[in-house]
Amino acid sequence: MNLFLFYKITRDYKEGESLLHLKLEDETKSNPLPFLRNPDILVGENDLTALSYLHEPAVLHNLRVRFLESNHIYTYCGIVLVAINPYEQLQIYGEEVINAYSGQNMGDMDPHIFAVAEEAYKQMGRDERNQSIIVSGESGAGKTVSAKYAMRFFATVGGSANDTNVEEKVLASSPIMEAIGNAKTTRNDNSSRFGKYIQIGFSRNFHIIGANMRTYLLEKSRVVFQAEDERNYHIFYQLCASATLPEFKDLGLTSAEAFTYTSLGENIFIEGVNDAEDLKKTREAFTLLGVKENSQSNIFKIMASILHLGNVEICSERDGESCHISKDDPHLQHFCRLLGVELQQMEQWLCRRKLATSSETYVKTMSSKQATNARDALAKHIYARMFDWIVEHINMSLQTSAKQHSFIGVLDIYGFETFEINSFEQFCINYANEKLQQQFNSHVFKLEQEEYMKEQIPWTLIDFYDNQPCIDLIEARLGVLDLLDEECKVPKGTDLNWAQKLYTQHGSRDQFQKPRMSNSSFIIIHFADKVEYQCEGFLEKNRDTVYEEQINILKASQFQLVADLFHEKGDAPSSKSSRVNVRPAKPTPRGPNKEHRKTVGHQFRSSLHLLMETLNATTPHYVRCIKPNDVKEAFSFDSRRAVQQLRACGVLETIRISAAGYPSRWTYPDFFSRYRVLMRKSDVTSSDKKQVCKNLLEILIKDPDMFQFGKTKIFFRAGQVAYLEKLRADKFRAACIKIQKTVRGWLQRVRYQKIQRLAVTLQRYGRGYLARRHAEFLRRTRAALVCQKQFRMVRDRRAFLRVRQAVVTIQAHARGMFTRRIYWEFLLHHKAMIIQRCVRGWLQRKKFRRARNAAIIIQCGFRRTHAKKELKQLKIEARSAQHLKNLNSGMENKIVQLQRKIDDQSKELRTQNEQLKVVNVGLGSEVNKLQKQLEQVRGQRGDSGQLTSLQEELERLRAELQEAHAHRKRLEEEHGSEKLDLQQVTRGGRPWWSGQDGSSREVSLQKELDLERQRYQNQLKEFSRLEQRCENLKEELSLSKFHPGHRRNPSNQSSLESDSNYPSVSTSEVGDTEDAVQLVEELGVEKAAMDISLFMKLQKRVRELEQERKRLQSSVDKMEEAKSPTSERETADLAYDNLKRQELESENKKLKNDLNVLRKSISERAAQNNSSNELQDGYNVLLSQLRAANEELDARKEEVIILKTQIVSNAQRQEMNQQQVRRRSWRLSVDKDEAVRAYQGLTEDSWYVNEDGELSLAYQGLKQVARLLEAQLQSQTRQHSDELEALHTQIELLKLDIEKKQEILNYTSSLSPEAQVEFSVQQEITRLTNDNLDLKELVEKLEKNERKLKKQLRIYMKKVQELEASQAAALSRRSRPELSRQVTVQRKEKDFEGMLEFYKEDEALLVKTLITDMKPGSVSATVPCLPAYILFMCIRHADYVNDDQKVESLLTSAINAIKKVLKKNSEDFETTSFWLANTSRLLHCLKQYSGDEAFMTQNTSKQNEHCLKNFDLAEYRQVLSDLSIQIYQQLIKVSEGTIQPMIVSAMLESESIPSLAGVKPMGYRNRSSSMDTEGGGPSSYTLEALIRQLGQFHSIMRDHGLDPEIVGQVVRQLFHCINAVTLNNLLLRKDVCSWSTGMQLRYNTSQMEEWLRANNLYQSKAAATLESIIQAAQLLQVKKKTSQDAEAICSLCSALTTQQIVKVLNLYTPLNEFEERVTVSFIRTIQNRLQERNDPLQLLVDTKHTFPVLFPYTPSALSLETLHIPASLGLDFLIRV
Repeated sequence: MNLFLFYKITRDYKEGESLLHLKLEDETKSNPLPFLRNPDILVGENDLTALSYLHEPAVLHNLRVRFLESNHIYTYCGIVLVAINPYEQLQIYGEEVINAYSGQNMGDMDPHIFAVAEEAYKQMGRDERNQSIIVSGESGAGKTVSAKYAMRFFATVGGSANDTNVEEKVLASSPIMEAIGNAKTTRNDNSSRFGKYIQIGFSRNFHIIGANMRTYLLEKSRVVFQAEDERNYHIFYQLCASATLPEFKDLGLTSAEAFTYTSLGENIFIEGVNDAEDLKKTREAFTLLGVKENSQSNIFKIMASILHLGNVEICSERDGESCHISKDDPHLQHFCRLLGVELQQMEQWLCRRKLATSSETYVKTMSSKQATNARDALAKHIYARMFDWIVEHINMSLQTSAKQHSFIGVLDIYGFETFEINSFEQFCINYANEKLQQQFNSHVFKLEQEEYMKEQIPWTLIDFYDNQPCIDLIEARLGVLDLLDEECKVPKGTDLNWAQKLYTQHGSRDQFQKPRMSNSSFIIIHFADKVEYQCEGFLEKNRDTVYEEQINILKASQFQLVADLFHEKGDAPSSKSSRVNVRPAKPTPRGPNKEHRKTVGHQFRSSLHLLMETLNATTPHYVRCIKPNDVKEAFSFDSRRAVQQLRACGVLETIRISAAGYPSRWTYPDFFSRYRVLMRKSDVTSSDKKQVCKNLLEILIKDPDMFQFGKTKIFFRAGQVAYLEKLRADKFRAACIKIQKTVRGWLQRVRYQKIQRLAVTLQRYGRGYLARRHAEFLRRTRAALVCQKQFRMVRDRRAFLRVRQAVVTIQAHARGMFTRRIYWEFLLHHKAMIIQRCVRGWLQRKKFRRARNAAIIIQCGFRRTHAKKELKQLKIEARSAQHLKNLNSGMENKIVQLQRKIDDQSKELRTQNEQLKVVNVGLGSEVNKLQKQLEQVRGQRGDSGQLTSLQEELERLRAELQEAHAHRKRLEEEHGSEKLDLQQVTRGGRPWWSGQDGSSREVSLQKELDLERQRYQNQLKEFSRLEQRCENLKEELSLSKFHPGHRRNPSNQSSLESDSNYPSVSTSEVGDTEDAVQLVEELGVEKAAMDISLFMKLQKRVRELEQERKRLQSSVDKMEEAKSPTSERETADLAYDNLKRQELESENKKLKNDLNVLRKSISERAAQNNSSNELQDGYNVLLSQLRAANEELDARKEEVIILKTQIVSNAQRQEMNQQQVRRRSWRLSVDKDEAVRAYQGLTEDSWYVNEDGELSLAYQGLKQVARLLEAQLQSQTRQHSDELEALHTQIELLKLDIEKKQEILNYTSSLSPEAQVEFSVQQEITRLTNDNLDLKELVEKLEKNERKLKKQLRIYMKKVQELEASQAAALSRRSRPELSRQVTVQRKEKDFEGMLEFYKEDEALLVKTLITDMKPGSVSATVPCLPAYILFMCIRHADYVNDDQKVESLLTSAINAIKKVLKKNSEDFETTSFWLANTSRLLHCLKQYSGDEAFMTQNTSKQNEHCLKNFDLAEYRQVLSDLSIQIYQQLIKVSEGTIQPMIVSAMLESESIPSLAGVKPMGYRNRSSSMDTEGGGPSSYTLEALIRQLGQFHSIMRDHGLDPEIVGQVVRQLFHCINAVTLNNLLLRKDVCSWSTGMQLRYNTSQMEEWLRANNLYQSKAAATLESIIQAAQLLQVKKKTSQDAEAICSLCSALTTQQIVKVLNLYTPLNEFEERVTVSFIRTIQNRLQERNDPLQLLVDTKHTFPVLFPYTPSALSLETLHIPASLGLDFLIRV
C-alpha cells in the first residue's frame, strides 16, 4: 500500500483555490487537493507530533519508514509510546540499555519502553506522586512483553536496598502468570487472557520494597472451549509434557491429545516453545516466591483434576431427561482421588441438581447436555478459584512490612477487539477500553492546556471526541449492564427477552443500533469502530452458574487446599450434617452466598471503577502496542491493519488534537541556529535572539495566526515548519549555485595555468637536454687529457722511488754497524765504575758504625750518673714537712663542710622524728576511735562477721604502727652510726690515708680536682642555659611562622637534640636564621616587613652572640693570668686566640651593620607598594641580608667551638706543666692505690690511671672535642640535605606554577575581550577565596597551638614541681655530695636501623592515628605513602624481637581499619586513592624486605640488611593483594560515578567546534513533566570540564605516590567507560547520528588523546579503548553510496560489530537537504559483506566491563633509616630503633 504517489502539477496553484491540477506518472489526472508530504528531513522523526503536516498518511508513512527501513519499533506520539511488534527477538533490552536510559530525560534518547519507565520513575521521585504505565493493544501486539520489560527496568534501577530480593520476586511472578493466564490464540502464541494491574511499591529512597497484583476478567470459557488452531492455558500442556517425571506419576496424565480440554483446538504445540522447560521455570518461580513443594504438588493435582473432569463421560438415558456416569470411569476416579472427595457423591451430583421451594427441596435429574454444561461450569469455577488463590499467594509473597512511600503501577490490559462473532467477553473488553479512552482524552487535553498556559499562549477550546454517551449507554441506570443483571434475576429470563428490552430502552440513542437482519444481536458505536454483539450466551456467562451441591462436595475435601479454595471469608468449616437429604419437612431456605449473588458484569464494573480511581490518582504514561500484520511475519507492515489499531488505541485522536492547535514547537535558540541563514547579517550578530526570531517570522509568514510566541518556545501551525524548511533549502540552493559557479571558474583557470606551466616546463627540459649533451662531450675530452697526464706522472715517480729506497737501505746498515761498536766500549767503562763505587761505600759505613757505638756507651754512663743524683735530691725533698703541709692544706675546709652536712642531716632527722610522733598520735587516736566504733557496733548489732572484719582491720593498723616504730628506730641507728664515724674522722686530725710521703701529691691532686669540677659545672650551666634559650626560640618561631600550606619539619633536628647529652651548639640556633630566610621567602616582602618579631629575634640572636664572645674572652684572660710563663709555642697559641677574638669583634660589628641595613631596606620597601619591580628588589635585598646573617652565624658557631677547644687544650697543657714540675720532687715509689683514692675524694672505688695522670685528662679532652666536631658535622650534613630537598621541592612547585600560569595565559589569549574580563574576575575571586581559606586555617592552627602550649605549660609546671621535690629529697638523702664527682656520658648519635618500636597497649592508638583519623592532606608535603612505611617499620621491629602475636595483631588491625575507612568514605576519590597507594606500597615493602631473592635484585646492601628475619608473611601479602584489588575496584566505581554524568554532554552535545553542529527540527516535545524545571534543567558539561576532571584524578593519584602502572590502568578503565557510554548513547540517539556530530566527536577524541600524551599516559593502552568511538565518528563522515564505499566501511570499522554498524547507518540523519539518507540497499550490502564476521549479538558496549588489574612489583629506593616522621602526626609514642 503506497501512502504517497508522485504527481506532476499541470497548472499553477493560486492561494485560496480548493483544487490542484495534477497528473500521475501513468498520465491519469487528479483534481482534489491531496494530503501533502512532509520534507525529507522530517521523515522518520522520533515523535509523530513533530511532523509539519499532521494527518493519517503522514503518520502511517513515518511509522512505516521507521519500522521497515530503520528497524525502529518504538515511536513517540506526544505523550504516547507507539510500540510495533517486530515478531523477532531484538538485542535492545539488555542491562546495558537499561543503564543507558537510566537518568536520561524522555526526549534525549530514542523512543523506548525504558524511556517511559525512566520518566515514570523520575517523576515519582521528583513530584512525590504515584505513577501508572498503561499498556494496551489487541491480542498479539506485545502488551505482556512491554509490561514485562517495564517491570524489569524498575527491578534493575530500583533494586531493593537489603537482601530481600523483592525485584527478583516481582520478575518471577511473570512466568507463573503466563503459565496460568496466557494461551495461544490465532493472533498470538502467548496471549494474555486476563487483565492485570501490578503496583510496584517503593520506599522513601525509591528502592523496591514490595508489589501487589490485581487481575481483571479472566477468560474462564477457554478452560472448556478453544477455537480452531488455539490452545488452552499453558499450564495444562506443561503438565502433560512433564507427565513422565516421577513426581507427576500419580497425576494420571498422558499426552495433551488425550484430554478433551486440551485438544479442542487440534493443535497442541507452539513452534519454538518447549512446554517441559517452561514448567521447570514455573516451578522455579514458585520456589522463589516461597510456595512450598507440597503446595506446588497440590496446585498441579488440582490442574490435573480439571483435565480428568473434562474427560468424564456422561451417558444419556433412554428418556433423554436424565443421564448417568459409569462407576468404572477412570477419569472420575482420578478426579475424586486428586481432589480428595467422595466418588459416589460426585457421581450423583454431576447428574442431578437440587431445587428448593418455599416448602420443600427436590432433587431433579439433568439431561446429558445440562450435566455437561454443569461439569464445564464446575471446571471453570475450580480453575478460576485456583487462579485467584495463586494470585493471592503471589501478593502475599510480594508484600513487605516496610511502609510504602509511593508506587508505580503497570496496567497490562486487553485492547479494543472486534471479531465476526462478538460475545460477552468482547463486550466487557470494549467497555473497559471506552473508560480508558475517556481518561486518555482528558489527560491529553489537560497536558496541551498546561503547555499553552505555561508558555502564556492564548488558546481556545479544542473540539475532541467525547465517549461519555457510549459509557452511559453501558453503565448508566437502565443501561446495558443493568438490563442484563435484571434479566438474569428473572427465573425464565432468556437472551432474546434481554435483546428486546435493549431495543425498547435504547433504540433511540445515537450510540445504539439494531441490525436489520437480526433480532438476537445489537450494535454499539464505540470510539474506535462499530461492533455487533451476539446476544446468545450473555445471560449464562453473566450468571456464571455453579451448582451449590458440587461446591459443598469440594468444601468437604480431605485436602485442606481444596477445601480452602471454596470456603468464603467468614464461612464456618463444613460438617457431616451438611450433606443434602430429601426431607418432606419444610426447611428454611439457606440464602445464597453474597459473592454468588453478584453477576460477572457487576463485578467487572466495580473492579473497573476501582481501577479508574487508581489511575486518576496517579500520573499516567501510555504505551500503545500495534500488531503490524496478522501472519506474525517479522518486520512486515500491513498499513490497513496498522491504521485500524491506531484509530482504536487513540493515537490518531492524539494527532488530531495536536493538529488542531500548534503542533510544531521550537525553542528560540534552536530556531535561531537552524534558520539564521534566512536572517540579515546585522540580525545574526544581535544579542537579543528572541526579538530577532520574532522579526524574521513576521517577515517570512504573513498570517500571524500561523505562529505564536511563548516564553521559551515558538508555536507553529501545521505546515509552517515545512514552509520554513523550503525557504531554507532555497537559500542554500542559491548559495550552492553561486559556490559552484565560482568553483568551476576557478577550476578552469587552474587548468589553463597548469597547461601553460606544462608547456614552459617541456621547453625548459628540452633546451636543458641539448645543453647537457654538449657539456658532456666537453667533459669527456678534458677527462681524457687528465688521465694521460696522471698515467705518465705515476710511471716516472715509481721508478724514482725504487732508486731512492735502495740508497737509503745501504746507508742505514752502515751507520748501524759503527754505532754498535761505540756502544760496547761505553758499556765496559760503566761497569767498572759501578764496582769501584760499591767497594768504597762499604768501607766508609764500617768506619761510621764503630764511632757511633763508642759515643752511645759514653752517653749511657753519663746519664746514669746524673739520674742517680737527681733521684737522691727528690727523696730528700719528699721527706720535708712543707710537703706534708701543702698536702693537707685543703682537708680542713672539707672537714668543716662534712660537719655542716652532719648538722643538716640531724635537723632532717629531728623533723622526721616529729613527723613520726604526729603520725603515732594520729594512729593512736584512730585506734581509739576504731575501738569506740567497735564497741558501738557490738552494742547495736550482734553480727559476728562484721566484728571479725573490724578486728582484722585493727590488727592490720597495729602492725603498720609497729613497722613505723621499727623504721624510726632503724633511721635513728643509721644516723647515730654515721654521726659517730664523722666525729671520729673529725677528732683524728690526720686522715688515715695520708702520710708524710704523699702529702704534696694529695694537695696537687685536690687542686686539680677542684679546678676540673668547677670547669665542668660552668660548662654544664652554660649548656643548660643554651638549651633553654633554644627551646624558647623554637616556641617563638612556631608561633610567629606563617604556614600557607603544608611543610615538612626537620625531624633530624629533634632527634639530634634529644639524643645528645653533652654541651654543644644547638642546631636550633643555626636553624633560626635559616627558618627566617625561608619564612621571608614564603611571606614575601610586604608581609615580612610587617613581621616585627622576626627582626627582634635576629637582634636578640646578635646580642646573645656578643655575650658569648665576652664570656669566652674573660675565660681566656683568666687562663692567661693564672698560668705560669709559657714557651714560645704557647705564646703563638695565645696570639692565635687574640687574633680570633679580634675577628669575632669585627664580625659582630659587621653583623650589626647588616641588620641595620636590613631594617632600613625593609621599612622602605614596606612603605612603597607602588611598583612590583621595587618589591622584587626589596625581596632580593632581604634574602641576601638574611643569607649573609645565616653564614655569619655558621662562622660564629665554628669559632665558638674552636675557642672552647683551645681553652680545654690550654688548661690541659698548664696542668701537664705543673705536674711535670711536681713530678721531679715526688718519690717514684708512691703507692698507686693511695694516689687514686686521693684523686677520687674518699670514694671506695678504685680508678686506675697511669703514673703521670696526664693520659686520661688528655684523652677526655680530645674525646670531648671529637664528639663536638662530630655532632657539628652531622648537624651540618642534615641541614644541607634538608636545604637541598627544600630547594628541589621549591623548584618543582615553581615549575608547576609556571605550567599552570602558562596554561591560563594560553586559555586567556584565546578568549574574547569580554570573556577575558570575566575570566580574570573569576580568577581573582578564586584567589581571594583561597587566601581567605588559608587565613581561616592559620587562625585555627594558631588557636589550636595556643591551647596546646597552655596545656603543655601546665604539664611542664607540674613536672618541674615534681622534679624539684624529688631533687630536694635526693639531696637530703645523699651523703658527702661534695666529694662525689658528676660524670656525664656523652652519647654518640645513634645509627638507626629503620625500625619503630611501640608498646602493645599503643597498637589501637597507632591504628587510630595512622589509619582511622588520617587525612590525605595532612601528609601531602611528606614522603608519599608515609603511613605504609611507618606500618612496615613497626612490623620490622615486631619481626626483629620475634613477636608473632604482635605482627599478626598489627596487620589484622591495620587491614580491618583500612576497610572501615574505605567503607566510611566509599564516595571519596581522594581517600580511596590514598589508601590504594599505601596498601600497594605496604605490599611492595613486604615483598622487597621478605628475603626472597626474586624481590631483592634491585635492593641496596643496606636494604638487604633490613630484610625480615623470623616470619614469612606470604599469607598477609595475599590478603593485601586482595585488599588492593578491592580498593582499586572501589576507586574505579567512584571515578566512573563522577565522570559518567559528564560524558554524554561533553562528548556528544557540547560544541567543541563552534557553529559546526546544525539543528534539526525537535523530536520529542519536552513537556513540563519530562524536565526537571525546578533544578534548572539537566547539567551541561563541556569537554574541557571532562578533561579537567580527568586531570584532577591523575594529579591526586600522582601526589599520593600511586604506581604509574596502576595509574595507567585506572585511566584505561575510565577511557573505556567514556568510550562505552558515548557509543551506547550514539547507538540510542538518532539526533546525534549526523556528519557534524562525527566531526565534533573526532575532535573530542583527538583532544583526549592529546591529554594522554601530555601526561605520559599514551602507553597505558587507554587510547586503544577509544578505537570504537573513533571508527563510529569516521563512519558518520565517510560516503555511504557505492559498493566501494561499503567495502571501505567494512575495512575501516574493524572495532565495531555488525549490529553497531547497521544501527549507526539506520540512525544516520541528514541535517540538510543536500545530505542524503543511507539507502536500505546500501545497508543490506553492508550486512552481506559482514556476514563472515562472528560478532556477538549484543548491540551496546558493556559499561561495567572491568579490565583485569595487575599490580606490578615496584621496589622503593627509600632508606628506612632516613625516614622522617612529622611531629604533627602525633606519633610520639613510637621509638626509633
